Amino acid sequence: MKTAAIYARVSTTGQTVANQVRVLRQAAKRNGWQVVEVFKDEGISGAKGREARLAFDGLYKAIMRKEVDLIMAWSVDRLGRSLQDLVAFLNEVHSKGVDLYLHQQGIDTTTPGGKVLFQMMGVFAEFERAMIQERIQAGLDRARAQGKRLGRPPISDKTKHAIRRHRQRGMSIKRIAAKLGVGVGTVQRTLAEAR
Repeated sequence: MKTAAIYARVSTTGQTVANQVRVLRQAAKRNGWQVVEVFKDEGISGAKGREARLAFDGLYKAIMRKEVDLIMAWSVDRLGRSLQDLVAFLNEVHSKGVDLYLHQQGIDTTTPGGKVLFQMMGVFAEFERAMIQERIQAGLDRARAQGKRLGRPPISDKTKHAIRRHRQRGMSIKRIAAKLGVGVGTVQRTLAEAR
């Protein structure tokens, strides 16, 4: 019986990995694989490196210690968005004799065809990310060309004075932000400017 580790990731904190884990556990049961550990990165982009994705780093270390025979993930983009990182990861996985199961793509890297499909999916994930970045940049450039101000609107001098006054009276930064309806970062920046 193969021992499997599930890796699940979502990019924003408003999302959940529960559906990924549930479906992957069902797939493991159907295939007779024993899930020994579930690694979850929640609210972290797949473009981030291992150092920013603690669960992914934990999975990597489990692979290096040969604690699992198989890695299961919902899809290739859950593992990462960079082709270079994906290929390096696949090479590390295979150097340790660990296989990879990607549910959405139906990829099983125990076969040469599965390895090629994995690399192709990585190319498409990286391409999709590049296209999204280009569209965002084009939108920002268009807004600037139209004279639109980007970012948060500046706060008034009256609000700045109120922030400083509340802080001098010993009010916490969070409480000041809530009272005045501004962000914590705005309060912190305003106080830093006053120094």
